[in-house]
Amino acid sequence: MLRASHQTWYDRKTRRVRDLSCGDRRIYLDLEIRRVLCRRCGTVKQERLDFLADNPFYTKRFAFFVGRRCRASTIQDVARETHLNWKTIKALEMQYMLEQLRRSGTPGPRVIGLDEVSIRKGHTYRIIVSDLVRRRPIWFGGTDRSEASLDEFFNWLGPKKNARVELAVMDMWKAFSNSTKKNAPAARILFDKFHVMRHLSDALDKVRKSEYKRLSGRDRRFIKGQKYTLLSHRENLTLEGRQSLKLLLGANKRLNTAYMLKESFGQLWDYQREGWARRFFDQWCSSLKWQRLKPYEEFAGLIERHWDGIAAYCEPRNKVSLGFVEGLNTKIRVLQRRAYGLRDPEYLRLKILTCMLPEI
Repeated sequence: MLRASHQTWYDRKTRRVRDLSCGDRRIYLDLEIRRVLCRRCGTVKQERLDFLADNPFYTKRFAFFVGRRCRASTIQDVARETHLNWKTIKALEMQYMLEQLRRSGTPGPRVIGLDEVSIRKGHTYRIIVSDLVRRRPIWFGGTDRSEASLDEFFNWLGPKKNARVELAVMDMWKAFSNSTKKNAPAARILFDKFHVMRHLSDALDKVRKSEYKRLSGRDRRFIKGQKYTLLSHRENLTLEGRQSLKLLLGANKRLNTAYMLKESFGQLWDYQREGWARRFFDQWCSSLKWQRLKPYEEFAGLIERHWDGIAAYCEPRNKVSLGFVEGLNTKIRVLQRRAYGLRDPEYLRLKILTCMLPEI
């Protein structure tokens, strides 16, 4: 509010602002906006109305209505619905998202999830950090997926909050682990189950390709076109897919062995003690002997080198939801496809940081 002791009335100005529609009727409010002349500085100041949006020709509740619609629709669709320019819709939605972030408060995460997101072709990445306890993204930035880019997050979080981080979930990217050890030394590193199983699926696919090259003639017909049947979980297959899988595994002994080894490896994350998990892994590695599965032997070496980050999941206090990071990555790709690519970096940042926040 303006202080009257140092001001005199100057004039009044009428402004028309848009409010929420009533049915299919657009509603406008005619307001008198007072302007005053300040005696102290000699400038003209305008009355501030708290119910107006940052764009003074729209009310805040209309801006929030636009923001809620943009969560499920594209900017162009909302612009056609409201008969406004898409740039206006974008500005109103950004005000809505900024208000969402303000109401969500300052993050102080205890368990964080680290992942990279491809924003365009040509290996252009940005890092996204999530709070896995509150199940929401809290930081999006950097210029690539390097150690220096992740250092920007820890600098933004601050030394005091860095010391409170207890667990960091990530893939087996060395830059992420190096930055975490340097900036949050108290945090235990846990390698994401889904990234580990992805490496195992790649190993199974390499075995499938080698078998296809080894065979010739009619023997190839069991393997051809069965990549996703072999890589999918059995419970996710249709009846026809299960029949094809049964035929494939019955026709090729090496693929049958590789498939059974892949399915059994998922048991590793069910153990409650690291000693039991280690015993299972040693037995799993011993079953590779004489199987001539080189991709699996390379995968076993990868797990051996990163064992501490995998065994961390055995501790009861580290039993966090590992699927949230992958689910968030999928949601971001949906947002990008729906917008045919988001060119504005600030708009993309707000869109990602608010995609898991409740509506206002």
